[in-house]
Amino acid sequence: MERRIEKFSINGLTLEYSIIGEGEPIFVMHGGHSNCKEEFGYKALLEKGFSIITPSRAGYGGTSREIGKSLNTACEHYMKLLNHLNIKRVHLVAISAGGPSGIYFASKYPEVVCSLTLQSAVTKEWLTPKDKELKAARVLFRPNTEKYTWKLISFMNNIFPQFIFNQMFPLFSKLTHDEEKEMVSKEDVEAIRKMNNRQRSGYGFFIDLVQINDVSTENLQAISCPTLIMHSKHDGSVPLEHPYLAHESIPTSRLCLLDTWGHLIWLGKSSKETDEFLIKFLKAHTFCIA
Repeated sequence: MERRIEKFSINGLTLEYSIIGEGEPIFVMHGGHSNCKEEFGYKALLEKGFSIITPSRAGYGGTSREIGKSLNTACEHYMKLLNHLNIKRVHLVAISAGGPSGIYFASKYPEVVCSLTLQSAVTKEWLTPKDKELKAARVLFRPNTEKYTWKLISFMNNIFPQFIFNQMFPLFSKLTHDEEKEMVSKEDVEAIRKMNNRQRSGYGFFIDLVQINDVSTENLQAISCPTLIMHSKHDGSVPLEHPYLAHESIPTSRLCLLDTWGHLIWLGKSSKETDEFLIKFLKAHTFCIA
């Protein structure tokens, strides 16, 4: 993938973004611990003639953390980026912890969003103070230590890829290891290794934990564009209550529960279905891109 990474500055703040491909634009709100170098699901979309614009969300990559002082402020800057690029309409894809950004953006700028796809997306309160995962995250991914956390993870993953895959699997899936064997492909171990080499949390993950509280049921109900909600039946990171709430609240939504092995719906032996469902949905709404 030939990726162009650039920075857009306004009022002393910087928004980093990448552009890949040519064709109808897809605007991606990447997940937690990611940035504009995200790759999951991109190959199939590029092969079908779409272009992909991925901003590093507030606090991630080279994007100023001040942009994330509120979800409203962040989305205003994402809109300014599209104006800077002279893009009038987009397909919007929001992934995992990028769900609140996608939901808020679609509800605030309906004239811009031709379609919305929520992939493994957070749509309501997620990690709470009582969750052990949050307690661990507050230590491991603090802005002043996360760099060393990811360096250690990537170092170990490059040496022991299968071992790290096995250790991380329960974070992403509710399947047992016996059930996993039937659904995991041999390429998944390598995909996880590459993911861990590009992951960084910056200030972004802590901003995500705050911004989740900025999204309400009213925002979901205000979404008027065609919406596809894609979620694995076996997601171990974001419970099924999230896609169910989105489907109940968004009038124009369709719920697609996938039989992929977990949160990373672009991996595994059933991942081809993920690409096919999304491309079919996007192609059905190409007419609205001017």
